[in-house]
Amino acid sequence: MAGRNNDSVTILAVSKKQPVDSIRAAMAAGLQDFGENYLQEALAKIDEVGSAVRWHFIGTVQSNKTRAIAENFAWVHTIGHRRIAERLSAQRPMDADELQACIQIQPANADERGGILEDRLFELADVIRELPRIRLRGLMIMPMPNQTMIETRREFARTRELLGDLIQRGHDVDTLSMGMSADLEAAIMEGSTIVRIGTDLFGPRPG
Repeated sequence: MAGRNNDSVTILAVSKKQPVDSIRAAMAAGLQDFGENYLQEALAKIDEVGSAVRWHFIGTVQSNKTRAIAENFAWVHTIGHRRIAERLSAQRPMDADELQACIQIQPANADERGGILEDRLFELADVIRELPRIRLRGLMIMPMPNQTMIETRREFARTRELLGDLIQRGHDVDTLSMGMSADLEAAIMEGSTIVRIGTDLFGPRPG
């Protein structure tokens, strides 16, 4: 797809509200990365499945939940505030690998999407670069719903440009967490390296 190698894009299986049996089936099929939005639900699954896979936190990060996220996840995709990054860094266990982190970019005029506005991105990236036990890997975005493919591609393309700006400023970043079941084609065409897929893998979520 889009003239890219298959191994240039990682499938992140979004397993929120899916039973552990479905996760194990996805593991048996070769998937190694699983994304969870809700902390308590995720912790129960992590206890049962263990560390045989990489767990990604892709929900809103609240200050009172940073310790559990720092202690149990390999990745966090949704950093949008300096204090959250600082707490995750301070609470990452000393014997754990670095926490892999993405800054979430907020689409223009879309407060409900979370994340940080473009004009504050470089300041936050510079802060994270200086923190111990956390490594900035790149950017994440959730486009606005009900857009045309052209509009969605424009948001993805802008996020890719911002990643390039970070690289020009000396940041060692390589990750674009962009695209879900409904817009993964547009995301891949615009350079996504991680696509967050739930429905297309697991089917509709259980009620």
